[in-house]
Amino acid sequence: MQYVVQKFGGTSLGKADRMRAVAEIVRASLANDRVIVALSAMSSYVKSEGTTSRLIEAADAALNRRDFYRIIDQLEEYHLETARELINEPFQEQVIEQVDFELKALKSFLEAINVIGEISPRSHDVIISTGEKLSALIFTGLLNSMGIDAEYVNLDSLIEKPFAAANQEFYAYTRAGLKKRVKLCGHKVPVLTGYFGFVPGGIIQSIGRGYTDLTAALTAAAVNARELQVWKEVDGVFSADPRKVEDAHVLTSITPAEAAELTYYGSEVIHPFTMEQVIRANIPIRIKNTLNPAAAGTIIDPDMVDTGPTRPATAVTAKRNITVVNIDSNRMLMAYGFMARVFNIFEKYGIVIDLIATSEVSVSMTIDNEKNLGRAITDLQELGEVTVRRDLAILSLVGRGQKHCVGLAGQMFSELGREKINIEMISQGASEINISCVIEDAHADRALQVIHNALVR
Repeated sequence: MQYVVQKFGGTSLGKADRMRAVAEIVRASLANDRVIVALSAMSSYVKSEGTTSRLIEAADAALNRRDFYRIIDQLEEYHLETARELINEPFQEQVIEQVDFELKALKSFLEAINVIGEISPRSHDVIISTGEKLSALIFTGLLNSMGIDAEYVNLDSLIEKPFAAANQEFYAYTRAGLKKRVKLCGHKVPVLTGYFGFVPGGIIQSIGRGYTDLTAALTAAAVNARELQVWKEVDGVFSADPRKVEDAHVLTSITPAEAAELTYYGSEVIHPFTMEQVIRANIPIRIKNTLNPAAAGTIIDPDMVDTGPTRPATAVTAKRNITVVNIDSNRMLMAYGFMARVFNIFEKYGIVIDLIATSEVSVSMTIDNEKNLGRAITDLQELGEVTVRRDLAILSLVGRGQKHCVGLAGQMFSELGREKINIEMISQGASEINISCVIEDAHADRALQVIHNALVR
């Protein structure tokens, strides 16, 4: 039998009954496949109340010499209560001891930070990795108490040598290490911690909160899995946000390029780094629902070919709370180096640009994070007049068949015009699978409904 890698997010594990349901999914999957499990930290449906958020809060409290013990005590109570409810003896006592050990070690670590008054990216990673360790320990105990042979696999020491950057050499090294760790589990179900060791620059800074997706992807590539399954609390990838568009439907399949565009422009599909790793290995990704495991979900298929104009518009999505920065050059003509200097300033302050529209003497760019923007504007004003517009949204129509559909952009903008929704900027990528425009954020929900009804449904 081939491997299937199953990644479960924090809200799928956040309560005892939810974790038990996940264990039943694993049990059912073992009838047809060898299963590897990768877990996030336990979380509620409110992200700020999840384990990772609380650990980040505890790190901040220790750094600023505030009380962090209360936060850790609350996490201990939460995890031990879950373990006692789920796990039978003799496994329960062992798991409780392991949870207690991890949290005592964490308190000692935070005490050191409290005294020193500083925290490095590596130290920050060590702190947040505790969440995945606790969920993996409890879930391993649950599987074993259900009669499923499982082994807890702590990956925090997987990276045994320094790397200058998280490049392909780094990922190749990580895949080799993961393959070795999985092989050591033999016939048992490996239960992997989402955190896999120190990433250059820190895992949150370099990869983000979705790093468990990447762990699962690297593992799937390492063992040449039949499929990577990412389990969420939705039936799959929708043609639009179902909370905003009544007729939004689950997409049976999409290409990796479509998934990447949807993720970047507002739909939470899957972490982009995750997609890159498994697509390189030609492994399909399936999005499934832990609340409805019988549903087929959405498959992101690297072998899917362009089928022509049958589906020019796959989905529509909106990225909210966008800011547009406009720079008009001081020089009317022959502004050599103007664009390069603009981009250098944004790079200097670590500001990521989403969309860009240019002419010889002006440039407009969208950003979704204003950190360091004030400092950047001071530098940009040396190049020309700078204006900033806030409370905007990027509306994106995504579909691999766009290149075969003449006039699709015109239809999109005409529909918005009929609704008197003003367009601030327009952008179409060279890949011809995404038409994007900037509109007022207040009109985003209505724009989603209009474009979905006219071009997607």
